[in-house]
Amino acid sequence: MSVPSKYRGQPIEELISEGLYDPETRTVHAITGPELHVRSRDWQIEGILRMLFHVLDPMVAKDPKNLIVYGGTGKAARSWDDFEAIVNTLLTMESDDTLAVQSGQPVAVFKTDARAPRVVMSNAMLVPKWADWSYFRELEAKGLISFHQMTAGCWAYIGTQGVLQGTYETIGAAAERFYGTMEGRLYVSAGLGNMGGAQPLAVKMLGGVALIADVDRRMIERMIKTGYLDTWTDDIDKAIDMALEAKRSGTPTSIGILANAVDLLERLIKENVVPDVLSDQTPAHDPLSYVPQGLSVEEAEGLRAQDPQKYMDLARQTMKRHVQLMLELQARGAVTFEYGNNLRKQAYDAGLTEAFKIPGQMEFMRPLFEEGRGPFRWTSLTGDPNDIYKLDDVLLELFSRNQRLARWIKAAHRYVKFQGLPARVVYLGYGERALFGKVVSQMVRRGDLSGPIWFGRDHLDAGSVASPFRETEGMLDGSDAVGDWPVLNYALNTAVGATWTCFHHGGGVGIGYAIHAGFGMVVDGTELAEQKAIRLFTVDPGMGVVRHAHAGYPRSLAVAREKGVRIPIIDRLEQKSEQVIEEAKKEGRASDYTYQRVKGDLEDYKAKKGNYRPPFNT
Repeated sequence: MSVPSKYRGQPIEELISEGLYDPETRTVHAITGPELHVRSRDWQIEGILRMLFHVLDPMVAKDPKNLIVYGGTGKAARSWDDFEAIVNTLLTMESDDTLAVQSGQPVAVFKTDARAPRVVMSNAMLVPKWADWSYFRELEAKGLISFHQMTAGCWAYIGTQGVLQGTYETIGAAAERFYGTMEGRLYVSAGLGNMGGAQPLAVKMLGGVALIADVDRRMIERMIKTGYLDTWTDDIDKAIDMALEAKRSGTPTSIGILANAVDLLERLIKENVVPDVLSDQTPAHDPLSYVPQGLSVEEAEGLRAQDPQKYMDLARQTMKRHVQLMLELQARGAVTFEYGNNLRKQAYDAGLTEAFKIPGQMEFMRPLFEEGRGPFRWTSLTGDPNDIYKLDDVLLELFSRNQRLARWIKAAHRYVKFQGLPARVVYLGYGERALFGKVVSQMVRRGDLSGPIWFGRDHLDAGSVASPFRETEGMLDGSDAVGDWPVLNYALNTAVGATWTCFHHGGGVGIGYAIHAGFGMVVDGTELAEQKAIRLFTVDPGMGVVRHAHAGYPRSLAVAREKGVRIPIIDRLEQKSEQVIEEAKKEGRASDYTYQRVKGDLEDYKAKKGNYRPPFNT
């Protein structure tokens, strides 16, 4: 394509001429193929460039014209000028340079070392006393800061699949506890954006029936197009009838309903239809993104611009009503949980004191985190889907005894459509990630794959986040709000030389409620990249094990003992575990189910203790 005169002579000119970036229409396309674009000819830098373009591809991003990748307003860069500056910088960096990015804006390049990260970034960070949406928006209006969600600003988003397995595991665990299986069960929720859009396919893959509301027809049509949703209607009664018929016939399916979540739940209660499982994935973390009852998307956009305070007041009242209805359905027998979007806290702040009678998703996900297991992900940087399918086979061979992993891989292979660069997400734990990374590196080196592979993960992981209303809700020792853990995770990932590292504020639950860390690692077949990847894929999940061991979880102590994770005070933590388990039950931090589970884990740990390694400080 023709290059506007403004861009002639700039490094970005080549990408514009190839049609990978159109500065007039603000359209970005994923970069594929074996040809390198960066002047360093270094895949460590090329991989960063490709992931940045990938997250803004129209098949991936929620609102790419405004640089929004997902999650309401989660951006990949602060502005288009900043995007272009980042791209020009990456194109001209040397292999021992490091770019510093502050809230989506490139601020400096320093000469560091080939073993250091090529990019380090901090997004939306505020001093705690000032960490709220009001002050954030003042700074944002001045162009001093911007919101980057979790993997949006870390250029690690892989489309709706990125949250799909987490949704699949969470809903599956809830159904397994109460029903044995999701087959023939009805799941009701709301939100079909880039994150919530994983719900219908996850339920279908589990053999259930999904009925999901969304106020935005564009989101519904997008999920239909990408294969995450089967069908939709704007008639609530018709949608309910379709869902009940599918449940009666035992037909796994997903149905979208163009409606406000509150309207759907009110109708369900009126008709005495009780879902088997009930949740929500609307963008409740940001009151300016949640659409109040009674407003169309267009009306909401107008009011949001004209009177943001009135808009937020209406949104919070709707959220209060939303949670009231969920509590009513919970009382009627629906297995109900919040999927970490801060809906309960918004309702609580609006006056609904019983909002937290609804548990959070960690009630079901915590056992995975205790083992350092979480949403590991990768993409083919050349854009070859066969790379992903080959690695699916490798996973099935390496971890053949893991039936849950095998079930997921087979289901993903059948159902998941790639968005942007072909990708996969799999819950791998401590030891598994490092082994897989080494195997992939050797495959790249031998030419078994079309080119380098990028690795990353969701920030929603075992040791990378402090979020008291989501990932760290109800920690055994009450350390929900201790923020040291994600800082240590970021520091260690930087120390071992991840290709890039990210530290963010507010993702998932909103400004003031979470801090979290992420990374990107390009495995390009070189010895250096392999060495760094193995260390990274060890310390990163290792901090998940350590974080939970220090909170008193016996399962984490067992993993540390069995796999040789060095914890200098592990003997003290054994004593702490017995104490905090009882305190957590007494003080209401642990449900009856969690209490019995961790008590059982403790007894098992004690029984096997003679087989474990001695403490490392003896």
